[in-house]
Amino acid sequence: MMLRGTDLQADPAAATASLAAEAALLEGRLSQLREAIHTVDARIESISETLRRLRHTPSGSDDGGPRSGDTDDAGPGHSATRHH
Repeated sequence: MMLRGTDLQADPAAATASLAAEAALLEGRLSQLREAIHTVDARIESISETLRRLRHTPSGSDDGGPRSGDTDDAGPGHSATRHH
């Protein structure tokens, strides 16, 4: 529980304990966030590598060009679609 400002001024030991407890909680949360960022970065790298491999996979056409209806850059929020 966070002490009120007047309580902190009246009791420096309580203020120190309260701030130390809050710092420990924040350090724990920071560690969790760093782990989550690491996980997201690893997932982004994995997906990026998969996309690079898929772009370089032979398309089965004679000229090696993109398949009909494929787009390399559909733009943000838009997925590339292929019409069957």
